[in-house]
Amino acid sequence: MIGIPVALAWANVSEWLTHKYILHGLGRKKGRPFSWHFHDHHQATRKHGGSDPGYERSLWGWHPQSKEVVGLIAAGLAYAPLFPVAPFFTATMWWSMWNYHRVHKRAHVDPAWCREHLPWHYDHHMGPDQHKNWCVTKPWFDIVMGTRVRYAGTAKEIVDRARRSAAARAATAAAV
Repeated sequence: MIGIPVALAWANVSEWLTHKYILHGLGRKKGRPFSWHFHDHHQATRKHGGSDPGYERSLWGWHPQSKEVVGLIAAGLAYAPLFPVAPFFTATMWWSMWNYHRVHKRAHVDPAWCREHLPWHYDHHMGPDQHKNWCVTKPWFDIVMGTRVRYAGTAKEIVDRARRSAAARAATAAAV
């Protein structure tokens, strides 16, 4: 049963490492593998105030959301050989991957929920530095690594939200 807390900790470390070094590191240059994360998902999220409309489409197709699920399934399969010797660890990793997808999807379908329940993830997308706050489900490893930077509820966020709201009102008025 020690595998459960070990897997919960490792899942959070894995989120941080994958997000920082693979999705943002390898994917930072447009056209490279994993560039869909930073250039498609992040761009859509900023454009839509935290929402990513891609999460409302079917997983059948080859787009950022289906690529995320394929990556989670591949990671889950990589842990499968451990099941006979570490069933609690493996099952907890599988649960953590399912939970990651569930939480990440909800965060981008309901940005108000994200801001309230996952402020570190909201801060990752909406804050001034999208290369901080790498964790999605819990901020634990960001805190350990010193990459947890608060934005939601700060004076900077209040000013930024007012600016975005005024720009949206101006765009609506111009369209009429």
